[in-house]
Amino acid sequence: MINSINKLLNDIQNIEKPILKVMIKGFKFSFLVCLLALLILIVHNTYPSSHIVYESGLALFRTGLMFAVDFFICAFATDRIKNGMI
Repeated sequence: MINSINKLLNDIQNIEKPILKVMIKGFKFSFLVCLLALLILIVHNTYPSSHIVYESGLALFRTGLMFAVDFFICAFATDRIKNGMI
């Protein structure tokens, strides 16, 4: 079990530079989406005007997290396919 975790961490560290750049840019985009969602949720917490604002902020936050996970998985899979490891 520990051996497979170490192999996974090693594979993540050895992702090619162009793929890593796309992944980092995707993380930055996801971070900005999450920040916008948190701003909406803070405004709703301060001035609770509508339940739709709360739901919109929550959905936007979930979307930002999903973007981050998707960018990570796609970068890892692309690197594995490009190197012919699958």
